[in-house]
Amino acid sequence: MHRPQLNLFLVLGVAAFGFGVLHLRTVRAAAAQQAAQLLPAKATTTVAPLPLPKLPEPGTTFYEAHRGDTVISVARHYLYQTSYLTSSELAEAIRGSSPGVHGAFLKAGQQLTIPGMLDGPILEKSVVVPKDFEVRAIYLTGLMAGSDRGIKIVRRWHEVGGNSVVFDVKDSDGTVNIPFEHPLIGAHKTYIHDVPKYVRFLHSQGMHAIARIAIFRDERLVVSHPELAIKSKRTGQPWRENGKLVWTDPSRIEVQEYDIALAVAAAKAGADEVQFDYVRFPAEGDQKDAGFSFQKSHPEWQRSEVIADFLRRAYTTLHPKGVLLSLDVFGIMAWQRSVDLNHTGQDIVRMAKFCDVLSPMIYPSHFFGMDNIARPGDAPEHFIGESMDRFQKITQGSGVVIRPWLQAFAWRTKTYSPKYIEVQVLTAKTKGGIGFLFWNANNDYTKPYAAMPEMKTPKGQYFRGDDLPVGVKMAVAYPAN
Repeated sequence: MHRPQLNLFLVLGVAAFGFGVLHLRTVRAAAAQQAAQLLPAKATTTVAPLPLPKLPEPGTTFYEAHRGDTVISVARHYLYQTSYLTSSELAEAIRGSSPGVHGAFLKAGQQLTIPGMLDGPILEKSVVVPKDFEVRAIYLTGLMAGSDRGIKIVRRWHEVGGNSVVFDVKDSDGTVNIPFEHPLIGAHKTYIHDVPKYVRFLHSQGMHAIARIAIFRDERLVVSHPELAIKSKRTGQPWRENGKLVWTDPSRIEVQEYDIALAVAAAKAGADEVQFDYVRFPAEGDQKDAGFSFQKSHPEWQRSEVIADFLRRAYTTLHPKGVLLSLDVFGIMAWQRSVDLNHTGQDIVRMAKFCDVLSPMIYPSHFFGMDNIARPGDAPEHFIGESMDRFQKITQGSGVVIRPWLQAFAWRTKTYSPKYIEVQVLTAKTKGGIGFLFWNANNDYTKPYAAMPEMKTPKGQYFRGDDLPVGVKMAVAYPAN
């Protein structure tokens, strides 16, 4: 009888407890809601966007330095992507474009601005000029042309009134100074790393770009490929000129094609003119012992016919490309002595048919023993005048331009001076020469620099003053020095 009553009390107690808990939760929720209504609403916070990274100006890029970097090492890394010719020139431009960069060394994390960035490789075209364009040129070795000093020489030559530069693509030691792929050469060190860029620089300075190639005297080629050498008739071994292995066989077709290919490469890179030097047979050494391949393939030929045939093929290859072809010849060839013709193969009459310009090397000092003059170096007026008269007579009616090489060095003369330069230029012009080329093996043109302003003053007396056509592309981003 007591069990049902107990169960009833339990049920009522549990129900009362549950109702109390529910009521407590309701009160708390209401209190929280009321408190929320009494508190002020939180303000909405706006997060500012992060600043966009700074972008480089057009024609520039940024570089963040790493530990161990120097300005010059960064310049070397970027040089080929810029309009600059040398690492030191680019390094100076980097310092000028990058705040806080002054010395040689960099701190890790330091930001540099690299100026003069190119969109792609420079493609330079030849500037077409007539063959009687009045060239006023100096000569630069390949090593000099690709250097800071060489750049300054070009700028200086422009300042004093020059309009042309002859630069070595290949010198007589066989060094090829430009990038060039050919089975006969393989890997080689270059001094003018980017020929189109270099030619564009010359054009920007108002310079007619003349690529000089020493043809058949090629020490590097003949040492690495002795099968291309002149052969000794006595021993069958490579023939040597006064004990030196320096001459390829001019009648070997492989040698000829190699040089023509190099000339084409220079033309494609934007050179305005290709100049052949050493386009001859050796003039010294034991001539009777020298054996040539043409003596078997063309036994009826003379050396002069080998040279003429080579020039015919070279001229027909190069001329359609819009470049001029000029030939350096011995000044003594103006005297037309049979011994000189038989040795060198330089028949001026034949050669004139396959070129635009003949450049006789009429350095007065080199006429030792000629015309009974004891010191020919001190008689520039006589030897230049006599040489020009003879070359004009030999080439009469051919249409070829005579543009002489003149002496810009003091060897075998006590009178070398700015006046010496003026006498040569005036004599050559008076005798029918069109333009001139100054030769100094060390590229020291102090005397021509001094003479040029003097020759510019009497307009037309020393030279006409031809300049490159207006509208030639200007080089990009070169700092003024």
